[in-house]
Amino acid sequence: MANPAISSPTDRTLSDQRRWTGIALMCATIFCFSCTDTIAKWVNQSMDPVVTVWARYLSGAFMTALVINPHNTPGVLRSRRLPLQLLRSLLLLGSTICNFIALKYLQLVETTSITFATPLIVALLAGPFLGEWVGKRRLIAIGVGFIGVLIITRPGMGLMHPAVLLSIANAICYALFIIVTRMLASRDSTATTMLYSSVAGVILLAPAIPFFWTAPPTLATWIGLISIGAGATFGQWMLVLAHSRAPAAILAPFIYTQIIWMLALGYLIFGDWPDLWTFVGAGIVIASGLYLLSRERARKVA
Repeated sequence: MANPAISSPTDRTLSDQRRWTGIALMCATIFCFSCTDTIAKWVNQSMDPVVTVWARYLSGAFMTALVINPHNTPGVLRSRRLPLQLLRSLLLLGSTICNFIALKYLQLVETTSITFATPLIVALLAGPFLGEWVGKRRLIAIGVGFIGVLIITRPGMGLMHPAVLLSIANAICYALFIIVTRMLASRDSTATTMLYSSVAGVILLAPAIPFFWTAPPTLATWIGLISIGAGATFGQWMLVLAHSRAPAAILAPFIYTQIIWMLALGYLIFGDWPDLWTFVGAGIVIASGLYLLSRERARKVA
């Protein structure tokens, strides 16, 4: 009699297919997010970034509410940790504002490379906030990663644009956002968390919009404003599908494919090409992030 604990070749084939599907969805997600940032940078040439952020939340909230609402999902507005939900929404809003303003002044590759420091910040903050302390080798990797960020920004050399500080603030806000998300994971459903994040940005920014609003000058700008939120929401949906088909440890390294899309889109649309030191710094940050992922995988196996 066959041992049921041993998977059949068919089961392994199906498992491999699901993993490859998850990887494909993850790559499509990263491409979608890259296009969203590119469109935001283009729209920011004629619109205030605050309006661009609000449009991203407005169209995203509309798409989310079509699927996740009290009618389709009873009790979706009920949160067991409302203060944490509000804090998470504020952190995501702050991250988005910092990123979109930074995109107005920096190259796509620059903002993306600095954002790649987010996993390093999460690893550093996971100790005091979640009790997940990093070992000496991972701490060294985090330090090396931050050296990579310094190479990209080069403070004190007269080359650093002030918007770099916004990009760094974006990475910090997003790292805290991930920490709070993990705190909420066992308390509230994914649907509740997604709905709060989408709607909160619209409500919080609405009072400020009259002070920043100008009519979009062209139909293309209107389409760009709408597509930013649609693209971000669609990307989040594909991200959920990807993680339902493959483990996070397998999918995480593909986040760094964003540097390829940002490099290509930045050159084709804006004519931007980063200097050598940006490539060097980005490579160091990516290598540090991949090392942290490998150490985390080894720790879980152990």
